Amino acid sequence: MAGSAKTFRDFGVAEPICAALEAEGIITAFPIQALTLPVALDGHDLIGQARTGTGKTLAFGIPILEHLGESPRETAAPRALVVVPTRELAIQVADDLRVAASRTGASIVTLYGGRAYEPQIAALATVDVVVGTPGRLLDLARQGQLKLGKVRQLVLDEADKMLDLGFLPDVERILQLTPATRQTMLFSATMPGEVVTLARRHLSRPMHIRAEHHDEPAHVPSTEQHVFRAHQMDKIEVLARILQAEGRGLTIVFCRTKRSADQVSTTLAAKGFAAAAIHGDLGQSQRERAMRAFRSGKVDVLVATEVAARGLDVEDVTHVINYECPEDEKAYLHRIGRTGRAGREGVAVTFVDWNDLHRWKTINDTLHLNFEEPTETYSTSEHLYTVLNIPAGATGVLPRGQRARAGLEAETLEDIGETGKTRSRSATDQRTGSGRPGDRDRHDSDDTREPAPRRERSRRRTRGGRPADAADSGAAADGSGTATTSPADGGAAADGGGGAAVTARATDSADGSGARRRPRRRSRGGRAGGSQSAAPGQPAE
Repeated sequence: MAGSAKTFRDFGVAEPICAALEAEGIITAFPIQALTLPVALDGHDLIGQARTGTGKTLAFGIPILEHLGESPRETAAPRALVVVPTRELAIQVADDLRVAASRTGASIVTLYGGRAYEPQIAALATVDVVVGTPGRLLDLARQGQLKLGKVRQLVLDEADKMLDLGFLPDVERILQLTPATRQTMLFSATMPGEVVTLARRHLSRPMHIRAEHHDEPAHVPSTEQHVFRAHQMDKIEVLARILQAEGRGLTIVFCRTKRSADQVSTTLAAKGFAAAAIHGDLGQSQRERAMRAFRSGKVDVLVATEVAARGLDVEDVTHVINYECPEDEKAYLHRIGRTGRAGREGVAVTFVDWNDLHRWKTINDTLHLNFEEPTETYSTSEHLYTVLNIPAGATGVLPRGQRARAGLEAETLEDIGETGKTRSRSATDQRTGSGRPGDRDRHDSDDTREPAPRRERSRRRTRGGRPADAADSGAAADGSGTATTSPADGGAAADGGGGAAVTARATDSADGSGARRRPRRRSRGGRAGGSQSAAPGQPAE
């Protein structure tokens, strides 16, 4: 588009912002930026719709920084608020805003879950712009640590993703805490009905901006796409060969489940690749460690679930591999949008299992792709090596001479005071003094202490609530404490028909009256055990 050739100075952007962007090599505006800046700089509400990876962050970030000077800074009261669906996207947006604001002195604070509250609350003392996820924003607002009554500009980024994650009710509550006179900007790759309803309810006469023509494909044209029908047992071997393609840079491998992501990452590491996993079951410090290692190049393969499908804007991502077929066309677009960003070229490879053919057919028809019948592919297929520029001698293991990456272990695991982390018994007991007696001492570092003295315990045998010796002596004095054995039925005892002897021990009663206890009898068939005799005409048992 013609507007894409304009520089940011042509839109009247302040000199410090333009200089900061030029220092990073950002000079001309992309189409979504060129269309959005005139409207946003004038203070109008807007809806921005563009495919992923087209520069939406600066489209709303520059107007936010431009309007900060219109009101004074107040403690814990940001003047601009950006709401995003995921932690990774919050970090990415905040980093982009800090680049643009590096020469303006603006303070950008990131608020998201998984980190300790105290550092975030302390950062709010001098805040201009807050970028955060809905859950943590509401938590701090309820605590009174975040005041949203001074927000003059509010941005809802990736609104369709917030809908998918069920965040729209939280977004509604956040909007109710902000002034009605604010400027609201909503950005989304797609516009589901719920997002349209939200826009109608909270935006004032918004202008709908679409950065591409209606006849343009939904995917990025500069991304080369390949779809292979692969067998589940052979996928990892196919993947290992694709990762040895010539010219491959950083690569993101998407899996459908957390368990699958862990398995693929572990297997690739065993095969010599520098791989790291990122998914929702990992702690926030582990996720940030994996992202830092990936951005710095210590690992070149990031195995991720949908948690990383949004917000990842990493340079030099040349390949995106869908290890498992995406759920729908939206997930497919979001995944392959991690490569081919900002006009760069990229390669997207999708594995389709036999059980996923019906799902892939729906995606193919919706996006008007040309892969209705994916080619059946194995790790030994010649066309795999040809179309992806894989060396002919590549195997399922990376040669040792090509293992130049430092790996995930080279990246430091930062202590960020995670919330919701399971604590060990020893740490908890040492802090609170709870637990069984001696637990704290058991976990102390000093092992030279004297052992506690052993206590002597005396045991007493009792019978009928009295010591056993006293009960036996009392029974002997009455002449009734001896054990007597008598057959209950002489006939039964004579013929041996089960007439077992019944032993009765007389003991004194609790009141000392010496009354004899009633002997217990064994019964058989409703009769006393010793009274059974052979029936007439039948032999005895």
